Amino acid sequence: MKTIKKLLAVILICIQTLQFSMVPNVLAEETATTPGTEQAPDTAVEVTAPSVILMEMTTGTVLYEKDADTARPPASVTKVMTMLLIFDALAEGKIQLEDEVTISEYASSMGGSQVFLETGEKQTVETLLKCISVASANDACVAMAEYISGNEEEFVRQMNLRAEGLGMKHTHFLNCNGLDTDGHETSARDIALMSRELLMKYPEIHNYCTIWMENITHTTSKGSSEFGLTNTNKLIRQYEYATGLKTGSTGKAKFCVSATAEKNGVSLIAVIMGAEDSKARFKDAVTLLNYGFGKCQMYTDEKMPSLDPISVAGGIQEFISLEYEKKFTYLDTTGANLNAVTSRLQIPDKVNAPVKKGDVVGQLIYYLDGKKIGSVNLLAEESVKKAGFFDYLRKALYWIAL
Repeated sequence: MKTIKKLLAVILICIQTLQFSMVPNVLAEETATTPGTEQAPDTAVEVTAPSVILMEMTTGTVLYEKDADTARPPASVTKVMTMLLIFDALAEGKIQLEDEVTISEYASSMGGSQVFLETGEKQTVETLLKCISVASANDACVAMAEYISGNEEEFVRQMNLRAEGLGMKHTHFLNCNGLDTDGHETSARDIALMSRELLMKYPEIHNYCTIWMENITHTTSKGSSEFGLTNTNKLIRQYEYATGLKTGSTGKAKFCVSATAEKNGVSLIAVIMGAEDSKARFKDAVTLLNYGFGKCQMYTDEKMPSLDPISVAGGIQEFISLEYEKKFTYLDTTGANLNAVTSRLQIPDKVNAPVKKGDVVGQLIYYLDGKKIGSVNLLAEESVKKAGFFDYLRKALYWIAL
């Protein structure tokens, strides 16, 4: 009997030992990263806000992100889209900077950050743009929305269409100024996308968002009075590389910012959402911007080779001129020697008619350490129709006459 008990005890100890030895493997399986899930943020960057992203502006390269796709209230960072639609309207000739806008009763009733526009007061589009960009004025936003689209609802519909066109997948706007409304939300990535569009398409926004202080004049039935605008983005004064763009804060959104900066040819967009206070918001933005500037260097080809005309076969003219589609830029985050970048033109001996202006007829290809890093298309600078019988006859008669 004692022998049986000893045997059972030994078996029990063995089972317990085996179970204990398996625990690390079970834990490892539970904590292993599932393929396709978000990876942990770079430990070299320490930010406290729940959602952030850092993007290089010219290429759109994301350098760092943390929960960048969660939809959150954006507060007045909403106004990046409002300003984008204002600049769209200016570019399309629908409005002019000198246009006078009459302030409606509804626009003047806006709470939150405002410049205290009065019903019936008139301000120019440019003044209202300054009020939005510098002082984050909710009343000015509604005034511009009504001026461009007739009413705020239609303007907001256009905001959402513009967002959809930019691939902003986690965005739904319900107003033009960012006041707290259930369902009015966007994500850090989407804010970066609309900020990039505004900066790339309308760089003149810097003329407004970098203003630190400026006065506007209210002229009403009560007379004229001065009102001072002060930039809500303290980075304009506190961070030497700052170029914009927009702050925002409400009870639901907490503290947000789309902060832009430029240094040594590198332009960055740092988006912070949901920071606990204003100081934390700006600290996180500076942390991201400094990280990006330390990681990035930009190569820009300032001396792209001149392009000779190319022969056209079967066309009404024998040659066409070429032009580059754009200037070549390359973002490096590895610390490579960019002096080693080389390029090679790839152009056919001739092209066949017909040729349309803007057709791609070749490339300028760039290499670094033997690897292709990008290219720029070569475009036809003019159109060439295909030659017909009478074109050939005319050309033959011309040569006979010679």
